[in-house]
Amino acid sequence: MRATTVEERWQQFFRWGPHGLLAIATVLAAAAADLIMDRTEMATAAVLVVAVLALQLGWDARQRRARAAESGPAASTTDAGDTDTSASDADVAEAGPAASDAGLTTGCAPASAAAGTRPAGLAVESVRLVPGAPSAASFRYFTVRTVLAFALTWLNPFFAVYACIGYFDVVQLLPRRLVRAGLLVTAVTMAGSQSGGLPPASLMNWIAFGGLFALNACLAVVFAHLGSKEAEQAAERAATITELARTNARLEQALAENAALQAQLLLQAREAGVADERRRLAAEIHDTLAQGLAGIIAQLQAVTATPDPELARVHLQRAADLARHSLGEARRSVQNLSPVALEHDPLPEALKKTVADWSERTGITARFTVTGTAEPLHDEVAATLLRIAQEALANAERHSGASRAGVTLSYMGDEITLDVRDDGRGFEPGAVPSRTGGGGFGLDGMRARAERLTGTVALETGPGEGTAISARVPLVHHG
Repeated sequence: MRATTVEERWQQFFRWGPHGLLAIATVLAAAAADLIMDRTEMATAAVLVVAVLALQLGWDARQRRARAAESGPAASTTDAGDTDTSASDADVAEAGPAASDAGLTTGCAPASAAAGTRPAGLAVESVRLVPGAPSAASFRYFTVRTVLAFALTWLNPFFAVYACIGYFDVVQLLPRRLVRAGLLVTAVTMAGSQSGGLPPASLMNWIAFGGLFALNACLAVVFAHLGSKEAEQAAERAATITELARTNARLEQALAENAALQAQLLLQAREAGVADERRRLAAEIHDTLAQGLAGIIAQLQAVTATPDPELARVHLQRAADLARHSLGEARRSVQNLSPVALEHDPLPEALKKTVADWSERTGITARFTVTGTAEPLHDEVAATLLRIAQEALANAERHSGASRAGVTLSYMGDEITLDVRDDGRGFEPGAVPSRTGGGGFGLDGMRARAERLTGTVALETGPGEGTAISARVPLVHHG
């Protein structure tokens, strides 16, 4: 069950309070009528009470229409037609934050509290507790009611109980510039009642009336001022809370976006890791199994082509050695271990043996050279350069038709370069398709290996000009 808000309680009071106060005042006035009033005054008071009751009923009917219009889609137009359009808009604008200018009642709470109280977190605009007010119609209603209340109090001071309603709803009914005047008029009625009735019968009554009027007026102004400040602070608190709510909403949205972005980054990192591992395995398979199988096929073809049993035996032995070597390299690749050539030897010695074995197996004259001061290299750097050299030599064997080749390893301070050259037929660099079984994969594989170490691979070749491959990577020391 929803709890009733403060605004709803004030709305109920503004609707039913005048009726209740009029009833109480009428009962008290009737009880004391014989002591205070004559028959003419009683008759006049009865007429005025009926007039007040008719005024309240008429105002209630208008309130119902205004409330229905405000709750409907055409609230603005309906309300404008139902009220005095010449004054309502400006009056509403003036009533905004300043609608807290209210007074006090004699023995009653300050009316400004109604305008200064708002639910936390709601908009800072003034809450309209009286539908269709302030407007010209509400101004007329307040004026007529105040006059009738004054007249009734003149006839019987107990009717001041009804007149005190002016302290409560003056903020809601009058524009801001008229609120203080409304409070003072109400204070006149209340002071007259408190001083013994209107008009004051003696000098002492006049003195009491003046003092009480001053007291009522001062308290009304003071409480109106305090109510205004309270309303301003409430509006500031509401604005702060609203801003905090918006900030929290933006923060929650940012956290959600960050979480989604982090999840996306993790997914991309996982996909990148998988792709990198696939590229590594593809390169390892190409540089170990593919090259080994190619060498085995070449040796077996040599066996079938030679009539010399001794030479055939030599080729068979080489094929068996290549098979065992390729098998060992494949196992090491799966385990992500360094090439077997680097298991016991540093890179220069491994390259020297690789070049010598390649020259012996292919019959191509090859020379290995080291320039600069040899330094211990990181395993990844050494493995990368060794694989690039093996791939370059394999390409030279398969495609170049070279008679000589040279491999140079150069230590150049913070870089290390590997150059593989041959005097073969060369080729048009742009005519070599990438990632094909004809060798394009080998070039791309060499570049991919170098790029993993932020290095580069350069190719220099041309028809009839031989081929030179130069790999350049940062020199990272071992360990």
